[in-house]
Amino acid sequence: MTKEPIKSHKDLKSYQKAFFAAMRIFELSKNFPKDEKYSLTDQIRRSSRSVCANLAEAWRKRRYEAAFVAKLNDSEAEAAETQTWLDFAVECKYLEPAIGQELSNIYDEIIAILVKIINNPEPWLLKKR
Repeated sequence: MTKEPIKSHKDLKSYQKAFFAAMRIFELSKNFPKDEKYSLTDQIRRSSRSVCANLAEAWRKRRYEAAFVAKLNDSEAEAAETQTWLDFAVECKYLEPAIGQELSNIYDEIIAILVKIINNPEPWLLKKR
């Protein structure tokens, strides 16, 4: 079994995990109280989606190491922010603790992947001709 080459940001494991988690958060947050619409609901949706958006931007900035790493750092920060909002959702009893932990674990995996790439971006950069 051969591994398919990565042609797009959508092929990245980190992106796939982040997209899955963001969509799961979107569905779960539909059940949050209406008075949280412009606070917790909006914040957790925004930060979870931003992980994916920043990964897409990072992928397109692979010509420039500093720009690539900066966008990966943004994605990492958004993942950590999402974990914080998950903690609030659990503490406010909007999410079951097991579901909050499951999603937080996915973000731990995403952060681990991002840190690994941030610490060694060279293989991911586009080669200059």
